[in-house]
Amino acid sequence: MKFSENWLRSLVEIPVGREGLVERLTLSGLEVESVEALGTQLDRVIVARIAECTPHPDADKLRVCRVETGSGEVQIVCGAPNARAGLKAPLATIGAQLPNGIAIKAAKLRGVESQGMLCSAKELGVDADASGLMELPEDAPVGAPLARYLGLPDASFELKLTPNRSDCLGMRGLADEVAAEFGTHAKGFDFAPVAATLKTQRAIRLEASADCPRYLGRAIRGIEPSAKTPAWMAQRLRAAGIKPISAVVDVTQYVMLELGQPLHAFDESKLEGAIVVRRARANERLAMLDGSEAKLDPEFLVIADESRSLALAGVMGGFESRVTDATRDVFLESAHFAPAAIMGRARRLGLNTEAAHRFERGVDPELPRLALERATALLLEIAGGEAGDTVEAALPEHLSQPAAITLRRARIARVLGVTITDDQVQRILSALGMRLESAEDGWRVTPPSRRFDIEREEDLIEELARIHGYAQIPAHLPAGEPPSPVEDETRLSEGTLRAQLAARDFNEAVCYAFIDAQRLQTWGLAEEAVLLANPLSAEMAVMRTSLLPGLVDALIANRRRQQPRVRLFEFGNVFARSRGPATANRKGMQDEAPGQTPMVAAVACGTVESEQWGAKSRALDFHDLKGDLESLLAMGGSQAWSFDQKDLPTWLHPGRGARVLHEGRPVGTIGALHPRLLRGLDLDSDAYVFEIQTDPLRGRELPRARPLPRFPSVRRDIAVELPRTVPWAEVEASLRQTLGSRLADTFVFDVYTGPGLKEDQKSVAMGLILQDASRTLTDQDADGCVTAALASLESAFGAKLRS
Repeated sequence: MKFSENWLRSLVEIPVGREGLVERLTLSGLEVESVEALGTQLDRVIVARIAECTPHPDADKLRVCRVETGSGEVQIVCGAPNARAGLKAPLATIGAQLPNGIAIKAAKLRGVESQGMLCSAKELGVDADASGLMELPEDAPVGAPLARYLGLPDASFELKLTPNRSDCLGMRGLADEVAAEFGTHAKGFDFAPVAATLKTQRAIRLEASADCPRYLGRAIRGIEPSAKTPAWMAQRLRAAGIKPISAVVDVTQYVMLELGQPLHAFDESKLEGAIVVRRARANERLAMLDGSEAKLDPEFLVIADESRSLALAGVMGGFESRVTDATRDVFLESAHFAPAAIMGRARRLGLNTEAAHRFERGVDPELPRLALERATALLLEIAGGEAGDTVEAALPEHLSQPAAITLRRARIARVLGVTITDDQVQRILSALGMRLESAEDGWRVTPPSRRFDIEREEDLIEELARIHGYAQIPAHLPAGEPPSPVEDETRLSEGTLRAQLAARDFNEAVCYAFIDAQRLQTWGLAEEAVLLANPLSAEMAVMRTSLLPGLVDALIANRRRQQPRVRLFEFGNVFARSRGPATANRKGMQDEAPGQTPMVAAVACGTVESEQWGAKSRALDFHDLKGDLESLLAMGGSQAWSFDQKDLPTWLHPGRGARVLHEGRPVGTIGALHPRLLRGLDLDSDAYVFEIQTDPLRGRELPRARPLPRFPSVRRDIAVELPRTVPWAEVEASLRQTLGSRLADTFVFDVYTGPGLKEDQKSVAMGLILQDASRTLTDQDADGCVTAALASLESAFGAKLRS
C-alpha cells in the first residue's frame, strides 16, 4: 500500500513529523517499508505555457519554444516529443537546482540560446515517467510556483501490510488507524448521495450466489472525453505509484485508494442488455485490458452482458468494453466479491492488480454504495455529464454481519500484564470504528464490517496492545520454574542424529520442499508427485517425493564452484499422493489426501578424507558411505537392521547399491547414482547417496546390564569360495542361525578375486569369535562349530573351504 503523506495529513491530525509517523506506524504493526521524498528542491520551478514551438534549424529532434512565464517570455530549446504550442508544463528557470542534481543555467544548444529547461516528472522527482514533458492541466496558473500548485513537497509511504489488515488498503481505514494511535480525530467519509437526473436503469442478475452477494451499477452519460484529471488528484495517484491515464480511469483509481473499494468503468455503448455476474464457461476466452488473452474455466468469476463476458471479476476489465478517449457514456461498477472467489485467479493468469490484491484479502461489504456515490460525484465534477439511477442487486444471506464480542476487564489485565483504564479502552476501540456497549464485567464490542480479522476477545486485546503501545507494557520474567521436559528414553532425538552426521564430517543443507516436475522425471520419481494448484514458479510446481534430487542439486552447485569434496545431509518430509488418508472432495467423492513421510538423506562425492599430509588420498566408495549410515543405525542399539540388493530403484547403480531393511521391511536405499542419471544431471564425478525413513531410525533399545563373560573366547579363521553375487549379510545370517549363541562375533578380514578362482567366484576370509556362557570351549568344540558353519554355507550357497 503506497500513499501520499500530505493526503494522509489532510484526513487526520498528526502531531509528529515524518520520522515520528514512520516509527509509530511500524511499532503498531503497519510496517513502513520505504519512504520516498517527492518534489523537493523545486524553488525555481514554475508553471509555464509554450506559446510557440518551431523546429530547431540544426537538429531534427530538437524544438525551439517561446515560453510564457507569467512575467515575460523566454526561449527554451527542448527535445521532448510532446512539446507543442499551448501545452502547460513545469519550467526550471536559471539558477534552479533539480532533485536529480542538474543545475540550470543559460546555455546554447546547437547554436541556439536556451534560458532554462522544460521538465519531465522524473526530472522533478515527482514520478518515474520520463517519456516527455510533465503535462499540467489547462487551468494551471502560469507563473505560479510548481510546488505550491501541486501541493509539494510530499512523500510517498509504502506500507508492508500483513494479509489480515486489508482495512488499511484505503485511506479511510488508515486515517482511523492513525487517529487511534495519536488520540486525534479523522475526517468523516460520509458523502451525500448524487441525485439521478436520468431515468435509466440496467438490469443486474447475480448467478454466482455467494461469490458476488452485492453488485451496484450506475450509468453516467454525456461526459467530456477530453476532461483532464485535476492536478491534486493526479499528484496523489502518482505518490501511490499509479500513473494518471484519463478522468474516468483516474476517478475509479482514486476512490479505490481513498476508500479501499475497487471500481470499474465500462463503455456503456458497448454493453448489451443486463449485467450478469456468473462463473466462466469451459474454455471461454476474454481479451484483457493489458492486451493478453485469458483462457477461463468455471473456477473464474466473470462480469458479462447478455452476449459475452466483459471483465474478469475482481481482477481486470476486458479490452472490448474498455473506456477510450472517445467514450461519452460510462457504466460504473461497484461490487463485493468473496475472497475465495478471487483468491489465486490473478496469479494463475500471471496478473498482479490492485483490485485483486484487495479482494483476495477482503473488502468491506458495506463499501460499494459509498464508493459508487463518491465516484459519481467526482466524475460529474471533473468531466460533467448526467447520472442515472443506482441499481443494486444483493443476496443478504451471503453478506457477513459482524457479531458482538465480549471483552472483559480482568482478561485484558491477565493477558497484557498491565491495566488499561476504561476511558482508554473506550477511546481506542471507538477510534478504530468499533461500537461498544457496557456490560457487567466489561463491554460488548461490535467491530466494523471492514475488520474481518476481529473474531474473538484476544483480537480486541491485541488491538488495545497495539494502540496503547507495546513499549508501554513492562517486560517481566515468568514466575516459578517451568516443568522439565520428559524425554522418551526409547526415542533418539533428531538433534542427536544431526550431531552424529556432523561428527562424520557432513554439513546440513535445507532445500525447498517444492521442485521442478522435470527434475523428478529425470530421476524417475514423478509418479506419485503432488501437483501444486498455485506454484510460485515452474521450477517449484510439485512437492518433492524424495530428498535426494534437491540434495544432489546442492552438491552439483558446490561442484561447479570448485569444491571437489562435498558431503551434505538433510532432514525433511517427502510427499506422495498415495500416503495420506481419504478425504471428501467438493463433489462429495473420496479423494486420497497427500501424505508426508519424515526422511533423512545424505550425499557425498570426492575423497574419503580432506586433503592432508599424513594420509594418502583415496576416492570415496560404497562401503565408506555405508559405514557412515551404519554409525547412525548403531546409535539405537537395535540388531533389526539389514541390507539386500533386491528391487533397487532405477536411479541407483545396480552393482553398487542396496536397500536398507528394518525388521525385514524396506525403509531406505543406499548406493552410487546410476551413470545414466549422472549424465542427465551433468555431474562429472561419482556420487554416493543414502535416504532412509526417520521414524525407525529414531528407535532406541534401552541399555541392559549384563555380566562380563567368565570364560574365554576362541577364534577360528576360515576362507571359503562363494559366488560373487552372494552378499556378506546373507553369509552372516546363515552363520548366526547355525551357531546360535556360541557365535559371539564374526567379521570379514579379506576378500580375494583373481587368478586361482573362477571368474564368478570370490574368496571371503572371515573370523569367527566363539564363546560359551557356561564353560570354556575345547578345541573339539571349536572344530565342531567350524565344521557346522562350513556345512551350512555349502548347503545355502554352494561354498567350499579354500585350501
